[in-house]
Order: sequence, then C-alpha cells, then structure tokens
Amino acid sequence: MGSVSLVSAALRRLEGKVALITGGSSGIGESAARLFAKHGAKVVIADVQDELGHSVCEELKTESASFVHCDVTQEKDVENAVNTAVSKHGKLDIMFNNAGIVGTPKPNILDNDKAEFEKVISVNVVGAFLGTKHAARVMIPVRRGSIISTASVCGTIGGVASHAYTSSKHGVIGLMRNTAVELGQHGIRVNCVSPYVVLTPLVKDFFKLDDDEVNRLYSNLKEAVLKAEDIAEAALFLGSDESKYVSGHNLIVDGGFTIVNPGFCMFPQSI
Repeated sequence: MGSVSLVSAALRRLEGKVALITGGSSGIGESAARLFAKHGAKVVIADVQDELGHSVCEELKTESASFVHCDVTQEKDVENAVNTAVSKHGKLDIMFNNAGIVGTPKPNILDNDKAEFEKVISVNVVGAFLGTKHAARVMIPVRRGSIISTASVCGTIGGVASHAYTSSKHGVIGLMRNTAVELGQHGIRVNCVSPYVVLTPLVKDFFKLDDDEVNRLYSNLKEAVLKAEDIAEAALFLGSDESKYVSGHNLIVDGGFTIVNPGFCMFPQSI
C-alpha cells in the first residue's frame, strides 16, 4: 500500500498548488478545473456563469474547489478573484486566463460593428491583461508563479476566424511575450496555450458545421480529434514544475494545422 501511495502522490503534478481559472465554469476552463483538482491543486473558478461554476465545485468537493463571480472586463472583479484565492488558500501559484468569447462570424470588415469588435477585445485581451496584472501583484513578492493565457491558432495565422477574434488572440500572445520578459526577473513564468478548433456545440453553431465538415477540420493529423481535455493537459504542463524553465512560449496544440499550406502541398491532404 505504501508504494501505491507514493506512486499516487507522484502522479499528482500540482500537489500543494493554488490555481485560479477564469472562464472555469464550462469548456476548456471546466476541463482544466477538473484536471488541476485531480492533480492535487486547490482550484478557484472565476466566471460569470454562477450556477454552472457552483455545480462544478460541488462535484469537485468544496475542499478542492470554490467559485467566485468574476467579469474579466471589470478590474474590481479580477482583483477580488485574486484576493479571494489568496485569502482562502494563502497564495496563488497558477493564474489561468482562460475566459474568452468568439463574437459574431462576420468575414466582411464592412459588416463589422465597432461595439462588437471592442467587446471581443475587452473580454479576450483586457481580461488577460487584468488577470496577468493582478496575478503578478501577488506573485512578485514571493518570486514565483505561472501565468497561462488561452490564445488560439488565430493568434499565429490569419483567415481562420473573425477580425475581432483574430486581433484579440494576436494581442494575447503579444501581452504574454512582453510580460514574460518583465516578470521573468521576478521568477514568474508567463506562457500561452493556443488551441486549434475545440468542438463544442457553441463552436459548431458559430462555424455552421455539420458532421462531414467537422471531419474536414481534422484532416491534417489523422485519427485524432481535439478535445477540451487536451488543452487542459497542455495547461497542466505549463502550470506544473515540469515546465520550470519554459517562459515566453506559445504552446500550439493544433495537430500541425498552422504549418500546412493546403494550396501547395506535396503531401496530398485526404479527408
């Protein structure tokens, strides 16, 4: 039994750590909350979806997970979420800026509305900025911590999503790189995880995809479909001590999508 306990402890890669996850009530954030808790972390879910957030926490048990209402566009909310994590658990080891919105699918810039554009930028970029700022506030004094932001393949290439969403994810990656340079001087690591399309009902509806079109999305890396759990695993690596010298990195989880030019490829891309 002793050897089993040792193995079990070794597999808990976030044992003793405290993680705050924005947008943690559903999707990638929920998967990360469940995975982080499984690996021994005390998780604080910050979201505007109160009922869903409380439901996830109840499933994870109150000693490992708690919920705080947080609109990431409001600095007081983000500040309060960070303060709540620290007051409850005494520290903050991992800040996962995951909250984000897609916006409306309008490919023609002439059809794009300024208010809609600003809303996407506010949630995706300003939210990541505020999360990074307030995590840094409590991490700098202790000279350690891992800050992770959810970006996207749209932060690396163009033509995949709307102007607002693509611009926002480029901004998230730029913010990560700049803060990695600054905060590295304080022992704090800052990274991004950039998913390809994670198939959720929201995404299928946004892109108006039927089942056949979904299969085409995953045409590069055969026999694999990207799930929210896969992005959570990438965030787990970036939050754990296994990545202790990884900072300023954009971890792209896309099955090779962003390196393929479908218009000119010597390797036929079959469906």
